[in-house]
Amino acid sequence: MSYPTIILGVIVFLARVTDVTLGTVRTISIVQGRTKIAFMMGFIEVSLWLLVVAKVLQKVAEEPVLTVFYALGFATGNVVGIYFERRLAFGYSVLRVFSPDHEKSMAEQLRNQGYAVTSFIGEGKSGPVTMLYIVCRRKQLQDILSLVKHISPEAFYIVEPASSVSKLYQPYLLETGTGWRAIFKKK
Repeated sequence: MSYPTIILGVIVFLARVTDVTLGTVRTISIVQGRTKIAFMMGFIEVSLWLLVVAKVLQKVAEEPVLTVFYALGFATGNVVGIYFERRLAFGYSVLRVFSPDHEKSMAEQLRNQGYAVTSFIGEGKSGPVTMLYIVCRRKQLQDILSLVKHISPEAFYIVEPASSVSKLYQPYLLETGTGWRAIFKKK
């Protein structure tokens, strides 16, 4: 295996990671109905894929090791794509919290943070429970879960994707902002 083959292999690997990452995020965008993002990513993904395949097919008979770089790039791209999509956190989630105690303080604290919380009384195995329903952006989910776990470590919760949301109440600022951004927020 020569030095130019290794360089070409690394380029193929990185290009394949990039195109599969785009493909993974594109697929998730399609599922969520984000057509503009899916269109742009699909165009870039296929263009890159064609360039990589054309280069690998020319050289694979001479240097079969390029297939290993190509396959490693594909596998790595799937993992990177899932990680990247989780960091972007497109879409909405429904969080359902079931708590045998702390229900009023939990709902109150979440509302004080600006989240819309709907509560219901239910019956669990050990007696009455309060069910809290919160619809939020996926980016906000970990913050809300941290607060829920802090208030009631024994709470049971379920997170589900929300394919569409008719209205979302955004957390509001409880204090007036400072700095340059506050200039734009004043009326």
